[in-house]
Amino acid sequence: GLDPAGPYFEGTPPEVRLDPSDANFVDVIHSNAAHFPAIGLGMYNTTGHLDFYPNGGTVMPGCTDLIPEMKQNDFEVIIADATIVGGCHHSRSHEFYFESILYPTGYLGYPCETYKSFESGDCFPCPQEQCPMMGHYADRFPAKLKRVNQKYFLNTAADPPFATWRQKVFIKLSGVKKMRGDINLVFHDTQGNAKEYEIASGVLSQDQVYTKYLDVEINPKNTKKIEFLWNKTIFTLLWARVGAETVNIIHGED
Repeated sequence: GLDPAGPYFEGTPPEVRLDPSDANFVDVIHSNAAHFPAIGLGMYNTTGHLDFYPNGGTVMPGCTDLIPEMKQNDFEVIIADATIVGGCHHSRSHEFYFESILYPTGYLGYPCETYKSFESGDCFPCPQEQCPMMGHYADRFPAKLKRVNQKYFLNTAADPPFATWRQKVFIKLSGVKKMRGDINLVFHDTQGNAKEYEIASGVLSQDQVYTKYLDVEINPKNTKKIEFLWNKTIFTLLWARVGAETVNIIHGED
């Protein structure tokens, strides 16, 4: 089920909508689910054996900035969001599916009750029974038929191929006791791609361990180098130096 329709179907009996009895394995991707206060073209409630909610299942990265120049008044905002932008969120479900064929490890779904819990890291890493892959390889999940209404959450990138790999980063600093600036990590892969991610910003202290959940667009299996960067603010002492005493990274699947 690729973002199964919500209007006129949400809350209806199983006989008239998609439900787990419709096939041996019902696999659902929610990408524009109507979830108050947001409006959407898709259904928010679980409706299969495995229900995936990328980016929370309602608003997809890369869709919300499509038509700012067209929005002249509040009425046009509503119409634009419900049609052009809504169609972008809605169609992401099938785009995720066909990109997942080429990126079999890039859409790992984490079992979680809510997207807020997923974002705060409460559902990381995968449990002992493993995590399923959203998209083409979902049927390889051993526990796919264990029960119905299984909710899985993940984040995707804003641009194709949309694949990301969730990682938990711990950084302990060494250097001056306290200073102002920001620390970033740059992930490099074997194909020459690089992506930079902010870990912390503001007052930095060597006594603190900085923790961040990242959804990295660089495949861990192809990662060649991880670069530590410190950018100090203008008013930091000229002689101030900072480095990484330790950098630990936990990958999502293991």
